Amino acid sequence: MVDQTLDAKGLNCPLPILRAKKALQTIPVGGTLEVLATDPGSVKDFQAFCNTTGTELVESGQQGTTYRFVLRRKH
Repeated sequence: MVDQTLDAKGLNCPLPILRAKKALQTIPVGGTLEVLATDPGSVKDFQAFCNTTGTELVESGQQGTTYRFVLRRKH
């Protein structure tokens, strides 16, 4: 179960990342954020975001044209 869901469907780079970054600030350390996006570039974007910020990419997947990412706030 996730702490919060961010619907970023229909938004193009860099908006899903920017909105996720802002949403993560409202989640307690150790909490999770689910992001739903339709931009195919978001797959690489979220991998890079997690690598550079120390955020944990707990889960990622695709169902149809929707990409799902679960992020855990580490700090």
